[in-house]
Amino acid sequence: MGQTLQVVCRRGGRDVRFGQKTDLIPTPNPVAHAYRFCNRAEEYGHAGSSECDPRAQASAVEQRQTDRGKATAATKHVWSIRTKLQIEGRARDLAMFNLAIDSKLRGCDVVAIRVEDVAAGGYTADRATVRQKKTGRPVRFELSEQTRQAVDDYLKASNKRPGEFLFTGRRGPDRNLTTRQYARLVAEWIGSVGLDPRLFGTHSLRRTKATLTYRRTGNLRAVQLLLGHTKIESTVRYLGIEVDDALAIAEQVDV
Repeated sequence: MGQTLQVVCRRGGRDVRFGQKTDLIPTPNPVAHAYRFCNRAEEYGHAGSSECDPRAQASAVEQRQTDRGKATAATKHVWSIRTKLQIEGRARDLAMFNLAIDSKLRGCDVVAIRVEDVAAGGYTADRATVRQKKTGRPVRFELSEQTRQAVDDYLKASNKRPGEFLFTGRRGPDRNLTTRQYARLVAEWIGSVGLDPRLFGTHSLRRTKATLTYRRTGNLRAVQLLLGHTKIESTVRYLGIEVDDALAIAEQVDV
């Protein structure tokens, strides 16, 4: 149950009350929790470690909340989802999944793709350009052979034409799929191969190929361009690059 709060002051021998009684629902405070943790650590002689820094503790809590739903899918899981969608004959979902992986676009940009963005000439192109809603800047991306085939099969089955949204839902052929509907589909795909949907989201598809590209090449500038980031610092934070990652790349270089 919530507690009540009312300010009471005594003036001239009389009680003066300010404000109405208000129900207060306690909210977890990461910083306060961190301080309590550190106080206990000092009692047991563990003070001085990074675990006993209140700011570090609070930052870790906030970072876990930020990263929720952004885990990167492994290559084997990507192929498992592709195979499952193909076997089940879900042409739209297969095209959407493959396109999301290759394009590295945010969810709001994936659902807003129109037919002419990827298949202006009737067949899916090797490369495409989409203007990002968040930044207003265009970003180019490649389309693999399997993605082109999946999109072509979907276009043929759905009879889509230039000028129409590529992915439509229950709202009608002239309305694109919503980001919420897209997120539900991603959760379904993730869960179908035994992964926890709470750990993955639409950003997981955006991050997957970008993360693999960085791990294999170490080219941060290339990944920045692929993701459409204006600042390379954003790419560093997005990929979660740490000192160990940089050292691992340096160890592969002999002088």
